[in-house]
Amino acid sequence: MERASTSLEFMAFCLSSALLLNLVICANFTELFQPYWAPDHIVTEGDLTKLTLDNVSGCGFESKSKFLFGKASLQIKLVEGDSAGTVTTFYMSSEGPIHDELDFEFLGNTSGEPYLVQTNVYTNGTGNREQRHTLWFDPTADFHTYSLFWNRHYIVFLVDNIPIRVFINKEKDGVPYPTSQAMTIRGSVWNADDWATQGGRVKTNWSHAPFVSAFRSFEIDACELLPEADDTVAKCSGLRQFWWDKPSLRKLDRHRNHQLKWVRARHMVYDYCKDTGRFTELPRECIK
Repeated sequence: MERASTSLEFMAFCLSSALLLNLVICANFTELFQPYWAPDHIVTEGDLTKLTLDNVSGCGFESKSKFLFGKASLQIKLVEGDSAGTVTTFYMSSEGPIHDELDFEFLGNTSGEPYLVQTNVYTNGTGNREQRHTLWFDPTADFHTYSLFWNRHYIVFLVDNIPIRVFINKEKDGVPYPTSQAMTIRGSVWNADDWATQGGRVKTNWSHAPFVSAFRSFEIDACELLPEADDTVAKCSGLRQFWWDKPSLRKLDRHRNHQLKWVRARHMVYDYCKDTGRFTELPRECIK
């Protein structure tokens, strides 16, 4: 089991655990991540990393290592005020045209209107699996925790440890599922006013720039593949029993299922599985 975190509490845990297990990695943001786009728009101050969008550029970072199965979490405070046209992301992605990807995309809006959280799952280069939710809090007023959990059985998107979406492995029904491509962990802020706010009808107001989203408390509890390693995905896909492989994590428990139903009933505003206008035949994973 590999773990990494920039929170002080988690670092203390890591240091003590390392003495016992010698399996724990603890590091700060600059040790875990690197800019992949516009490094001059990324500022790190202790545990806080700020990503800035202006009329010149957005920006993004990615982890130096890749991961296959496990959990990645961070806290984000989103762009305040009029954020129309902007998108803040937290996601995992492999490389190439047939890549796998798990997305949190926070779609900005005009002042006083709620953010929409769009999630998406790509398998073998194909996405088009969007769900959109409102949130039960103001994501610009304080930091909140967003997590991606991923094992061989399902993928869970969590907000403050409450599941908002589950994507179940249905490979037996012919639905591709991400099991073999390790992913980097990424974050970004960028302009998407051609679609992000009210379908592109509301554009980015650059007089309100710069737009800043703040990230902190990065925690990675996942199977890590170092860039120079030769063990490839076999290290994470073999018979070794990681915590996310335990029988108790093969499906959501009753409490998490109740939470998911509550979110779907009160906060889901779009589900691709119900969009019969978009799909003449619903995707196979949508058929129960």
